[in-house]
Amino acid sequence: MKNKVAIITGASSGIGRALAFEFARRGAKVVIASRHFPKLEVIHNELIAMGADSWPVVADVSSETDCRNLTTETIKKYGRIDILVNNAGISMRALFADCDLSVLRHLMDVNFWGTVCCTKYALPYLLESKGSLVGVISIAGYIGLPGRTGYSASKFAVRGFMDTLRVENIHLGLHVMVVAPGFTASNIRNVALTADGSHQGETPRDESKMMQPETVAIKIADGIEKRQRSLVLTFVEGKLTVFLGKWMPRLLDRLSYSHMAKEPNSPFK
Repeated sequence: MKNKVAIITGASSGIGRALAFEFARRGAKVVIASRHFPKLEVIHNELIAMGADSWPVVADVSSETDCRNLTTETIKKYGRIDILVNNAGISMRALFADCDLSVLRHLMDVNFWGTVCCTKYALPYLLESKGSLVGVISIAGYIGLPGRTGYSASKFAVRGFMDTLRVENIHLGLHVMVVAPGFTASNIRNVALTADGSHQGETPRDESKMMQPETVAIKIADGIEKRQRSLVLTFVEGKLTVFLGKWMPRLLDRLSYSHMAKEPNSPFK
């Protein structure tokens, strides 16, 4: 990754933040993007202090204008794009029957359309560099996760979008990788949307027992260097879940319902 230019969306926390430091350690120039400038500024200063080449760009990926500006600012600063990691995303926790439709629209605007718009404007430069396009989805992009209809729908959509781009550009040298982490320690559950669109506030899970974002970042960086097609991380909540979804879908439906119903304050109770 030495001297490669990498854009990371959702870089102010969690996997995105960990990716910025991992890419920097491998010699990449990192463009960190997020809606939250104070957090970006802290991370940018930390990267500079470790000798990295970093550039912060405030961007709300649900805004097409911001997505276009992210590419424009990167090209102004570095003149090229080698890696785009579409990592920005939000989650939800509510039964569809109880959920305001605006919540699902917001999920799609950030998770799906954010990925589409960022990719649209970066794609010409990625094709020029024969670079890597990465979509961070979730196991919810492989199975219907109960209580997360909008989240699963958006992640399924991203997976279909990325897989199609891979085929469209199969002869043009573009590397496309879809990454599905299992449950990863981050603040995504704290800011997950409830049925009325308000933030959940507290995670219903023990974050300390989950895969750490730094581990995910290493796996993603390795996958980019090896130009892998897809990554499904963790065994039980990842690889086994995908396997069961393919070969024992009815069993997986029951297991998924039971697993999610055990969460504190589950919407199924």
